[in-house]
Amino acid sequence: MSGEDAPAQQQNAVDQKQETKPSEEPKTEPPKSESPPAGAAEAAATPAAATEKVPEEEAFTYRSLVLTGYGGYDKVKLQVKKGKPALKAGEVLVRVKACGLNFADLLARQGLYDRLPSPPVTPGMECSGVVEAVGEEVTERKVGDKVLVLNRCGLWQEVAAVPASHTFIIPDGMSFEEAAALPVNYVTAYMMLFDFGNLRPNQSILIHAAAGGVGIAATQLCQTVKDVTVFGTASASKHETISQGGVTHPIDYRTKDYVEEVRKISPKGLDIVLDPLGGSDTHKAYNLLKPMGKLITYGAANMLAGQKKNLLAVAKNWYHQFSIHTLSLIQGNKSVCGFHLGYLDGETELISQAMSTILDLYRQGKIKPRIDSTWHLEQVGDAMRKMQERNNIGKVILITEPMPEEEKKEESKKEDKKEEKKKDDKKKDDKKKDDAKKEEKKDDKKKEEPKKEEPKKEEEKKEEPKKEEK
Repeated sequence: MSGEDAPAQQQNAVDQKQETKPSEEPKTEPPKSESPPAGAAEAAATPAAATEKVPEEEAFTYRSLVLTGYGGYDKVKLQVKKGKPALKAGEVLVRVKACGLNFADLLARQGLYDRLPSPPVTPGMECSGVVEAVGEEVTERKVGDKVLVLNRCGLWQEVAAVPASHTFIIPDGMSFEEAAALPVNYVTAYMMLFDFGNLRPNQSILIHAAAGGVGIAATQLCQTVKDVTVFGTASASKHETISQGGVTHPIDYRTKDYVEEVRKISPKGLDIVLDPLGGSDTHKAYNLLKPMGKLITYGAANMLAGQKKNLLAVAKNWYHQFSIHTLSLIQGNKSVCGFHLGYLDGETELISQAMSTILDLYRQGKIKPRIDSTWHLEQVGDAMRKMQERNNIGKVILITEPMPEEEKKEESKKEDKKEEKKKDDKKKDDKKKDDAKKEEKKDDKKKEEPKKEEPKKEEEKKEEPKKEEK
């Protein structure tokens, strides 16, 4: 409802009041010429002003993705919220254009990411958009600025109130989709490689999930250092792409043992291993290090198996959790580092320095986010599925632009087909179960028949000696 509707509403209210009065003859007395007191006039004007203001506030609505509970893809629902978000001092209101989807968001949906508040909550750690309003004490941002945003959560929606210090001006020539793909992946990769890893020329590195967001970011950043040898794990179908992006030795982790493949080429091991997997793979990573090598672990992707939380996968990951004695570190001349961007949300200066360097590298043409695909907010389930099933090469992006009606109809048809397929699959499964039960019953009958025959044979044997005696 817009503010323009308010006068019509007031008129309707007057008409209703007139209709409720009993029918009377119009009075012939002339109206009194005395004007009402000033206070009365102000009182009469106040309700009118209020009725104009209320619809204007209520008219502001925006769409938001909300995690309603832990579980499958359907737990993230698109909702409409009312009322403009209130700005605190130091905050800006951003009209969001694009949002980044990260592996942490998939973990959060299953209740495996502790930096996201409990449901109901709006996920989303990065986005890009335009500053629509500024709060008090904000001097470095103005209305109309194109910005990218890095925040703890709450960015998967059409508007978001965020600290101005969490926003960064988008460079010329960068699209909103590229800007939304930049913060989480590139800050993570940059800080691991250069703050922890101290990457230098002629070193070697293993990058797991080399076709993912962090993997591509890390590979590109490795190209800014001379003669770095990059080993990258990815499924065979992605090898050509990651090789073109800078991976020296692509390894198909599904069909080959990546440890053996690395040892064939680099018998002494590696200088740096980036480990997003956890569990037993962290042990392998540590054993692959050269003396003075560095293991940087930053995730537990092995815990994610299936749509919903897989307790077996979680337990297995924790059972194989890597631990090491300091004496072993000393004797091995190795180091182990842990990185989690979510726990650095208070380190504004540290993040700003990294982001400033990353944006300079973009301006120089040395890095460029790769967008795998863009999805409307209505398609968030499909976007999450694509990423969780490892079918993406690069960043999966959500856009806030509403889905066209034609696409909505197509999506609705697809959903109907999916539901039909589920029903058909269920019928087939039920039929298989019924058939299996029938087979079991037949087998049980067959087993019972010999048992019945055996007593008969024994009786016959007993009768035979009696006949002989006669």
